[in-house]
Amino acid sequence: MGAAKSKRVPRAIREQQMMDAAVRTFARRGYRAASMDEIAELAGVSKPLVYLYLNSKEDLFSAVIRRESAALVAAVTAAVEAEAAVDRQLWSGLTGFFAHTAEHPDGWAVLHQQARAQGEPFAAEVAAMRAEIVRFVTGLIAVAAQEAGCAGELADREVAGLAHALVGAAESLADWANAGTADGTSASRPSGERGRPTAREAAATLMNFAWAGLDRLMGGERWSAGD
Repeated sequence: MGAAKSKRVPRAIREQQMMDAAVRTFARRGYRAASMDEIAELAGVSKPLVYLYLNSKEDLFSAVIRRESAALVAAVTAAVEAEAAVDRQLWSGLTGFFAHTAEHPDGWAVLHQQARAQGEPFAAEVAAMRAEIVRFVTGLIAVAAQEAGCAGELADREVAGLAHALVGAAESLADWANAGTADGTSASRPSGERGRPTAREAAATLMNFAWAGLDRLMGGERWSAGD
């Protein structure tokens, strides 16, 4: 009995194992098709234990979304070079974003594909995470406008719109960069030349697309439809 007790897995670790299995199952099967039986089998536990620890399938999905959201925000925050110039802060944050989504394609698939498709309350969990990232990017663009001396020319609404556009572009680029990785084929598509872009390459792509335009905007240039 003593030997058996010593091998018992602590509840916190067991819960994480179950959630790891749930992330993989939800990402690859979808929320509707995923079953608690499949999650329990992948985690190496009984289905009643999954229910005991994590309640219903809905509660488990919500817990997975919260965990993956927190991990993504933490990765972006940790990557930002806080004392650097604004463009460097944005680039380092984007690098952290693309690195995390590449390293955790199942988690990204849950957040960006599955959770949003299921409606409330799941979509609200993802929206809260996205809003936190948008606030960070909004702050960077506002600082850049102040440093360029054009803060008065860029209304708060326009700054917020630019931030939303940049975050949306990052999400789309992450989907493109990670295409095929949530179905177990990532090993056949290595990062780098002729494979998936590295996190630094993806971040540079977005900086070339977005920041170059922002830099011109800060310099007073504006596009006109010619009407």
